[in-house]
Amino acid sequence: MEEKKNTFTEEKILKPKSGLAMLLLLILGLAASIGLFILGVAAFEEASGVFIAAGILLFTVCCIAFPGLKVINPNEALVLALFGNYYGTLKNDGFFFVNPFCTSINPTVKRYVQASGTGANINIGGEGSKKVSLKTMTLNNEKQKVNDELGNPIEIGTVVIWKVENATKAVLNVENYKRYLSIQCDAITRNAARRYPYDTSDGGDERSLRGSSQEVADIMKGELQEKVEAAGIRILEVRITHLSYAPEIASAMLQRQQAAAIIDARQKIVEGAVSMVEMALEKLSENNIVELDEERKAAMVSNLLVVLCGNKDAQPIVNSGSIY
Repeated sequence: MEEKKNTFTEEKILKPKSGLAMLLLLILGLAASIGLFILGVAAFEEASGVFIAAGILLFTVCCIAFPGLKVINPNEALVLALFGNYYGTLKNDGFFFVNPFCTSINPTVKRYVQASGTGANINIGGEGSKKVSLKTMTLNNEKQKVNDELGNPIEIGTVVIWKVENATKAVLNVENYKRYLSIQCDAITRNAARRYPYDTSDGGDERSLRGSSQEVADIMKGELQEKVEAAGIRILEVRITHLSYAPEIASAMLQRQQAAAIIDARQKIVEGAVSMVEMALEKLSENNIVELDEERKAAMVSNLLVVLCGNKDAQPIVNSGSIY
């Protein structure tokens, strides 16, 4: 047996009739049905039953046709089904008339009532507004705790900017496209955090979550786009909005960063101090200010390094006698 083709993945854009013209026609039909009913009641001939039946029939047809009037706002779409089969999609904004037996499809729109005494929400269905928004939207994926490549627990949060590009795929290929996007974003975020370390080691050039956040976000965007392609969603941008160590190791990691910063600062201080001592010795020698033997040079170097590299201001001792 030949397998039935899932045509709902291909969006069928409807070109319906003008809603305003049909509205005027239906109003005239209602007026005519009332006129026929009054004419049938007023007539005392055998044809009165025909007028009454015609009026009732015309009134019923007009009432049935009224649900076919649809209003589509800018950046909205309406997916329609006819007796369980995909009928088409309205994407152009305006006032239209479609087959009144068509039903709107949007699984994300549900009405709930709270059962008395239980606190549970029960889905009672209902139409509501089942239009699919095509506007650009933002998904705030709250921060979650994961382990990075080195096994350190970290907290990471992302923001996804997205929009529905194919309303038919969004409502027919997945149960709830908003929840589907949220779950896929959560999975992609966890997967990316496990592949990269929070920060690179000294001298390392590999990617890290902190040092290459934009590059990692672009990789996440590509992976997320592949996952939500079947849902007709287009990912515009992914940003990492929160990145930090988990509270249980944050203090230790802060001490480690402080130690690394102190070491870097001391290294620069020593390099500068050595350069200044070397310059001082060269100037004294060039200008023949004082002749120093090796022992005095060593003492001078030691004193200058203590002054330049110390944490506190040095307390000088004035020597009023000979330096020898």
